[in-house]
Amino acid sequence: MTDVALANPGITFVLCFLFGYGLGSIPFGLLLTRAAGVGDIRQMGSGNIGATNVLRTGNKGIALATLLLDAAKGALAVMLLFWLPLPFGIIAGAGAFLGHIYPVWLGFKGGKGVATFFGLLLAVAWPLGLASIAIWLVSGAILRISSLAALIAAAATPFIAQYWGPEELVLPSAVLAAIIFVRHTENIQRLFRGEEPRIGRKIPQTAEAAEDPEKNGPAGE
Repeated sequence: MTDVALANPGITFVLCFLFGYGLGSIPFGLLLTRAAGVGDIRQMGSGNIGATNVLRTGNKGIALATLLLDAAKGALAVMLLFWLPLPFGIIAGAGAFLGHIYPVWLGFKGGKGVATFFGLLLAVAWPLGLASIAIWLVSGAILRISSLAALIAAAATPFIAQYWGPEELVLPSAVLAAIIFVRHTENIQRLFRGEEPRIGRKIPQTAEAAEDPEKNGPAGE
């Protein structure tokens, strides 16, 4: 099977990407909050389907499950293709990352990709993944701002990969980190204004109300 895949690398890359995209596009945050009777997470807080916004419902268990499952999407996309050379796994992981951010089932409006990014890193090179997660956790513990911690970890990852390897991850991690920054544009703007909420703040509001800081305060990630 490996020989067949390598004989048609272009087609294999496309299939790996589509496999990863399909896996990554499963909206666990939305599914879990609905199953728990919390409601539609897209109508709460920032309207994001990721773990940070799920945490704003006050249900830490669902938030943790969302975080782990979103990370698992990136990891499984890589690990299930273990029989192929590393670049194919990386492209599948990148597909999962983009599937989480732009899921076709939700009109291409998904999460911000941080947890899936970490999962991908752990599967490809666990020391790099652990280093990035450690930076995220330490930054979050000190700064108490989820989006800023995620941005710091994402920005640091390509530099860590440059020195620790694997070399195949330097460019992909830089590209994915850049996408994370783009997805956090509104968060960055709020950071400069000093309006970004801190970790654990519960904001039971609709996504539309998040645009009205005078009414409900600023929404986060």
